[in-house]
Amino acid sequence: MSIDYDPLLQRTSDARFVLVGEASHGTHEFYRERAENTKRLIAEQGFTVVAVEGDWPDAYRVNLYVRGASGDGTPEEALADFRRFPAWMWLNTDVVEFVAWLREWNDALPPEAPKVGFYGLDLYSLHTSMEAVVAYLDEVDPEAARRARDRYACFDHFGPDPQVYAYEAGIGGAEPCEQQVVEQLVELRNIAAQQAGRDGWLDEDRLFYTEQNARLVVNAEEYDRAVFRAGAESWNLRDGHMAETLDALVTHLYRTHCPTKVAVWAHNSHVGDARATQLGDAGELNIGQLTRERHGRDAFLVGFTTYTGYRHRRIRLGRAPRSASAFAAPSAAAGRSCSTRRTSRASCSRPKGSKDHASSARSESSTGLRRSASRTTSRPASRISSTPSSTSTRRARSSRSSLRANGRPAS
Repeated sequence: MSIDYDPLLQRTSDARFVLVGEASHGTHEFYRERAENTKRLIAEQGFTVVAVEGDWPDAYRVNLYVRGASGDGTPEEALADFRRFPAWMWLNTDVVEFVAWLREWNDALPPEAPKVGFYGLDLYSLHTSMEAVVAYLDEVDPEAARRARDRYACFDHFGPDPQVYAYEAGIGGAEPCEQQVVEQLVELRNIAAQQAGRDGWLDEDRLFYTEQNARLVVNAEEYDRAVFRAGAESWNLRDGHMAETLDALVTHLYRTHCPTKVAVWAHNSHVGDARATQLGDAGELNIGQLTRERHGRDAFLVGFTTYTGYRHRRIRLGRAPRSASAFAAPSAAAGRSCSTRRTSRASCSRPKGSKDHASSARSESSTGLRRSASRTTSRPASRISSTPSSTSTRRARSSRSSLRANGRPAS
């Protein structure tokens, strides 16, 4: 049964940023419906960027592939850099099929038409991003590359696992690498300015890719030092980085190509407006909140949740599947929040005070199947409803707290 998303698409027609969530990572139904909606945003409303809750360098390889600018021959090859756990979050069949569609779409465009890009917003690629900075400098300024290696060698004392650095520098008393990574970002920017002044030409896309890697290293280093400490600091650093990357990307594309419209793919807990949830009560912010604050009505937030049935690690016969439901987060004037119980439809209640209403069930559970985690035959609901799950939020918060104790956030 196909779902009528026309009412949703009518509401996104004036938006420049459409943030589309998921109630659990890797779930087939969420990914399938989100991809279909994004195809319509591209085909019918002129969106030219898909930005995901994935690492910047890993997603940029996909970006080159869908633009026809890489040596990868298949979507699977282009997605091969998504090796960090959970690799299946992006290396699954739904994303493979969407990436193949993007390549076909771009190949069919007229030469002068802007191609659709695929980008990552996250900051977990500390070592990969350092390697990308050094590789760029090896080509344009070998002496600067040597200095970059010397600075980044600060991390060699802690080995390849960022969690070791996170513990030692965050609470173990080891000397942090903060000064070195900041110096490297500043020097990279100075080199770019000197090159532009000397010959007036730069490969701006490549420079932007490299500068974002250097900025990611700065933010990842700060995030790693905060991740073992209590409080909202590490969460806010991460979502702040993703929001900054989104804004930097839009600014770069506007300057070098043309104005753009962006579809953001991330967990509901990132794309909802934190001010209307327990995140805000705890002092946490997220991309949804920051995008609304910076872009107002140009930002439209959409979440996916479930309303009935069961969730399985594998297909089991004789049990009812869970169903997916899309909901659009109302504006601040809506003044109502809803919660979704596991086996019932949404129930609504007034939020505390006058806080802005927003999205987001925060269930962060996910399975490990390569074929997309929840491979069921469930049928997504055909209605659009405002149904963020406060119950799921409370349950997931304790889960995320325990995960942070191991150096990783929940989403």
